[in-house]
Amino acid sequence: MGNFTCFFILHFLLILVIIQHVQPSTSLPLSTNSRWIVDEKGRRVKLACVNWASHLEPMVAEGLSKRPMDAVAEQIVSMGFNCVRFTWPLFLITNDSLGSLTVRRSFQRLGLLEPIAGIQANNPSVIDATLIEAFQAVVSSLGRNNVMVILDNHLSRPGWCCGYSDGDGFFGDPNFNPDLWITGLTRMATLFNGVTNVVAMSLRNELRGPKQNINDWYRYMQKGAEAVHLANPNILIILSGLSFDRDLSFIRTRRLTLTFGQKLVFELHWYGFTDGNAWVTNNPNKMCGKTTDYTMKTSGFLVDAGYPLLVSEFGIDIRGTNVNDNRYLNCFLGMVAELDLDWAVWTLVGSYYLREGTAGFNEYYGILDWNWIDIRNSSFLDRISALQSPFRGPGLSETKLHKVIFHPSTGLCILRTPSANLLSLGPCSDSEPWNYSPRKTLELKGANLCLQSDGSGTTAMLGTVCSRSNSKWETVSESLMHLSSKLGNGTTVILGSGYRALAFALSSSFSPFPSKSPDGSRPISSSLSCSSFRYQAGY
Repeated sequence: MGNFTCFFILHFLLILVIIQHVQPSTSLPLSTNSRWIVDEKGRRVKLACVNWASHLEPMVAEGLSKRPMDAVAEQIVSMGFNCVRFTWPLFLITNDSLGSLTVRRSFQRLGLLEPIAGIQANNPSVIDATLIEAFQAVVSSLGRNNVMVILDNHLSRPGWCCGYSDGDGFFGDPNFNPDLWITGLTRMATLFNGVTNVVAMSLRNELRGPKQNINDWYRYMQKGAEAVHLANPNILIILSGLSFDRDLSFIRTRRLTLTFGQKLVFELHWYGFTDGNAWVTNNPNKMCGKTTDYTMKTSGFLVDAGYPLLVSEFGIDIRGTNVNDNRYLNCFLGMVAELDLDWAVWTLVGSYYLREGTAGFNEYYGILDWNWIDIRNSSFLDRISALQSPFRGPGLSETKLHKVIFHPSTGLCILRTPSANLLSLGPCSDSEPWNYSPRKTLELKGANLCLQSDGSGTTAMLGTVCSRSNSKWETVSESLMHLSSKLGNGTTVILGSGYRALAFALSSSFSPFPSKSPDGSRPISSSLSCSSFRYQAGY
């Protein structure tokens, strides 16, 4: 492609959006309309959820020893989430000797005395309630704060999840009796029949292990779905795939046979560690292209097949120090933005009562800090906030549909500086509409301005003469996230941009949480060397 230089190194995604300044109230229950989840009035409802764990050994929602449950629910809303994926172990509702334990007794049997005092102080109404009653109380608290709930059967035996050969991964494993599982699903669905903020049930988390096979998946997942629908026809039914919820490829050629419709959703899990340490040891551009292609083949194809797809678990070490996580996340956020998927981040939990033998375990993937009061890293919330609103779907005016240029590394969009034809990063709700024309120009609609490059080492500008070669941009690189423009002298410059699968940190020294100015904007500048860019981009 000739001599490559760089003038401006950021990573962007051009996405179709309808900017929603105010979210309409949701009319429950939910159903599906092709690939979309919709409310009773047929309007798109985007599930922007956070995972709240209640499946570990105490079988009590984490954090109740730190904060009143209503305060936690209020904070969930204040952070922009509209839903909680609330996890539970099967034995909670199928083993009467466990389910009938009081909260106090559950901690006592584990030798955990400190949480008892904390729950007595912060949530005294549940300390002597049964575990089932405490579980119901948290759901009610979320309902009082207009938070939707997905009940997720995480595993059978209470504890940390998941291992390939842990005996709890697939039908027929020592701790996974299919008949008992259907009994548990039926009881849970019945228990919450009529509880309006319970909008869905996820039938089983991360099916896995040496016994996993497609025939048993269909046999039992269809039985479970029918049992839940019979017990509670108002809720969505969410089905996970094989291989730790990474593979639903078999749905492409073999559809499910169910007696009901407009209630089925599929779920996907995707973390940086899913691919080991490959985001560090491999070219990030190639990794982004490779993993997004794989994800589209194994689960992403479902949206084109007319099914909603919920990414029910993703997350990173929110401290921002894990290079593998940081590179993965930018690519992941780009894909989720482009497809406008529903999602649930792992996790709300700042600390666990007991995890893998450690009391008070500090959860670095947790949005809340160890104390359950402070936010661990507010920049992470900034990055995902633009994805909390729907970009498109039923009930949103198609006449307002337009493109914005999204920057996954910050969660912001490209804005025009009003006083000049300069560009900066700011809230996506303030972005003017862009158009990628048949002439391969990026134009601001209604402004007669287009994105231009004046040469190596310069920032991007807006110009009025859009017929020049420096106004034409073509997609390059494996990740399809970079745009190239050929100047009049034959030099090709690269804009770190893309139309499909997106952004990631280019080097280990690149901060995943860039600083911003007091007004919330970030100037667009080149902070990485051209040689580093060329290497990481794979040229």
